[in-house]
Amino acid sequence: MKALEDYVTTIPDFPKEGIMFRDITTILSDKDGFKLAIDQMVEKLKDVDFDLVLGSESRGFVFGSPVAYAMNKGFILVRKKGKLPREVISEDYDLEYGKATLEIHTDAIKKGQKVVILDDLIATGGTTEAIVKLVERLGGEVVKIGFVIELAGLKGREKLKDYDVFSLITYPGA
Repeated sequence: MKALEDYVTTIPDFPKEGIMFRDITTILSDKDGFKLAIDQMVEKLKDVDFDLVLGSESRGFVFGSPVAYAMNKGFILVRKKGKLPREVISEDYDLEYGKATLEIHTDAIKKGQKVVILDDLIATGGTTEAIVKLVERLGGEVVKIGFVIELAGLKGREKLKDYDVFSLITYPGA
């Protein structure tokens, strides 16, 4: 049986020289790779007491939704600014060259609900840090944060040091 890492395609010098791009689309396109990723996330959450899975646009939707389904939990969307139709709260975060904004519906999380955040990748941690702030502003409690891939060299986990974080695959560099 192949390891999850075997389904990741590494593309050198993309999007610019010196970057080793870790492409998860080859996990998704292979039925065994996709099943393995979801099964491993479910396994990491089997003993966690939680109410909701939250995923951010867009790859967090891809991994979070099937985990929520498999574990019989609700799924919450966090989207880019202007994409949600009802009342929202927003959180700005830093990008490599500027800022971006994430939003969540104000009624998505009830006070005291326990939330698991899932996404495809942690790099600098800024996106997930913004999501944590949104959850906590709504009165939710982040009980676990999980990623398929962690780029440890970018130290994103440091921004989440107060939370229980896992990654299925860790690459030492950027």
